[in-house]
Amino acid sequence: MVITATKNQALNLEQRTKKVREAAYRIRHHSLNMGEVQGQGYVGQALGAADMFAAVYADQLDFHATDPEWADRDRFLLSTGHYAIGFYAALAEAGIVPVEELETYGSDDSRLPMSGMSTYTPGMEISGGSLGHGLSIAVGMALSLRHQDKNQRVINFLSDGELDEGSTWEAAMGAAHHQLGHLTAMVDINALQADGATAGVLRTEPVTEKWEAFGWYVQRIDGNDPQALVEAFDNIAAQAAVTSRPSVILCDTKVGRGVPLLETREKAHFMRIEENEWQICREQLTEGFEGSNY
Repeated sequence: MVITATKNQALNLEQRTKKVREAAYRIRHHSLNMGEVQGQGYVGQALGAADMFAAVYADQLDFHATDPEWADRDRFLLSTGHYAIGFYAALAEAGIVPVEELETYGSDDSRLPMSGMSTYTPGMEISGGSLGHGLSIAVGMALSLRHQDKNQRVINFLSDGELDEGSTWEAAMGAAHHQLGHLTAMVDINALQADGATAGVLRTEPVTEKWEAFGWYVQRIDGNDPQALVEAFDNIAAQAAVTSRPSVILCDTKVGRGVPLLETREKAHFMRIEENEWQICREQLTEGFEGSNY
């Protein structure tokens, strides 16, 4: 039997938010388990972006879990290949990758390499190589779908660090010019890059005004708030009925979200977590979820 993700028109906002929140918790839990396999990695980004991934896969995308290349699927592009640990957790939550396969993360001959590659992983549309190319590919995909008279959505996940790249803004300009109303960008604004704070590497603010100037429909929200994410996608659907502008959701997130031990780490881009800390992380995650702290 082919499992198809369905949009949640039959659920109210509270029910949809609950569904996303629970999916995000499981994505975080899976991410910690995968991180423990290597003892290190981009765990902070996975935790911070879990709500974003959950909103997409638990509430928005149309896909077949048993047929990731279904022709009429919505497309989700992970531009930030190093976020793959969180994305694999989302694929497992969606039923595209078996949960038990997550324990092979980053291992030899695994389908789940530490940096995302479409040639290895079912459900991964593009390989996340040099940052800054994801939106350009998304624009090309959206144009291709239009030429085929298809209306499937293309959602591109990118980072605030990618806003340093000129190719991102060229793609943004092209998307608005071609009126790609079925294209949505989600920007993870966690204010951190490999070389330090994003603002110190290259100041990109005011981000909202820049996207608006490029002709996009812009919303800036708390990216760790499931209800805000659900409402943002609803707003996109509403405005798509009256305009053909591409949309962007600017998501302010916190690295390590849900695990206080990791939220306060100074060196958080690529984390080394001690052997005795993994269980502490899981306990803090569960305590926070059950206490409705996130």
